[in-house]
Amino acid sequence: MTQHDSATTRGAAPGTGTAPGAADGATTAPPRRTWRTIDLLVTVTIGVAMGVVFLGLSYAYYPIEPLTAAFAPASGLLAGLWFLPAILAGLIVRKPGAALLAELIAAFVEMMLGGQWGWTTMISGLAQGLGVELGLALFAYRRSGVLALAVAGACASAIEWVYEAFGTSAMEWAMDWKLAYLAIMVVSGVVLSPLLCLPLARLLARTGVLDAFPIGRERAARELV
Repeated sequence: MTQHDSATTRGAAPGTGTAPGAADGATTAPPRRTWRTIDLLVTVTIGVAMGVVFLGLSYAYYPIEPLTAAFAPASGLLAGLWFLPAILAGLIVRKPGAALLAELIAAFVEMMLGGQWGWTTMISGLAQGLGVELGLALFAYRRSGVLALAVAGACASAIEWVYEAFGTSAMEWAMDWKLAYLAIMVVSGVVLSPLLCLPLARLLARTGVLDAFPIGRERAARELV
């Protein structure tokens, strides 16, 4: 999200019912709250895989360094990238807690592999995971379209912003910069969350590995039409 200081968190660094692509107004029956073994396995797998990916995300900031050097809040343009474990797990598993667990695991893996933000990585993971959970809960975990994922991304951005704006070196910024950072982060979360996770989930569903999940059954149902 930002590169203004090495003391910042990884977030500041260099679903739930409808089928992806279906109308956001459509809903399905409320998801079962009981976790299955496969739910846990997929959530953990997403978290571990994304934790490894996180180690390379700082390189994504290099192309926008001239912009962030002139206007530090512009680093929020890539904020949505850090929400991907939570968004993807929430989209696939569609149970309360999946998004938070995946994000925390990803943060932990990044930290243990030597991520540059150390233990503060877990704070960002908690903030972002809780934000996605809040966004999905607003739809009772029954929607998985663009609207639901965009709202989840916006909520994650807002909660992460609170931590970064008042708990990292960004606290030294003037309030107008902080508010600009919030706006940029929210836009990033709203755009990148569905833009990246929906196609990825659809791709995985086409392989058949998600047949035990709603997204896999929805794909099969569409193919029968």
